[in-house]
Amino acid sequence: MSSATLPADVSVVDVVLPHQVSAVADARRRLAAYLKRYRVTEAARDDAQLVLSELLSNAIRYAPPLPAGEVRAAWWIDRAGIHVEVTDGRGETEPRRITDPHPESVGGRGLAIVDVLTSSWDVRTAAGHRTVHAVIPA
Repeated sequence: MSSATLPADVSVVDVVLPHQVSAVADARRRLAAYLKRYRVTEAARDDAQLVLSELLSNAIRYAPPLPAGEVRAAWWIDRAGIHVEVTDGRGETEPRRITDPHPESVGGRGLAIVDVLTSSWDVRTAAGHRTVHAVIPA
C-alpha cells in the first residue's frame, strides 16, 4: 500500500533529504524517534533503521537526485508492519535481489540484508523517479 492511499488514522512521515551521505544518519534518527513514540520494540526499530540506511545509501550512491537535488524518505506503521520508502531520481540500474553474491565481492550485500529483515520489498518506477518500498515486521 502506498503512503498516498493509507487510511486517515495512519501517521505518515515524509522527509526531504539532501542527496548526501550525511542524510542517512539524520533519517535514521528521525525514524528511531518516530518508532519509539509508537512503542515499537527495540529489535524492530533496529531492523527498520538498518533497512532505511541500506535503501538510502543505495539511492545516494547509485541514483541521481530528484529534480530539486534531493532524495525522499517516508515511513509509517500499520497492521502489516513498519513501512519504509525511499524515492530517488531513478538511475540506470534497478535494485534487484542477489541470490548468490560472490564471496570476494565488496558490495552487493545490502539488498540481501533488506531481503532478510523485511516481509516484502518492491520497486516502483516512473519516468523521473523510483521508489523502493519495504515492510519490516513490527
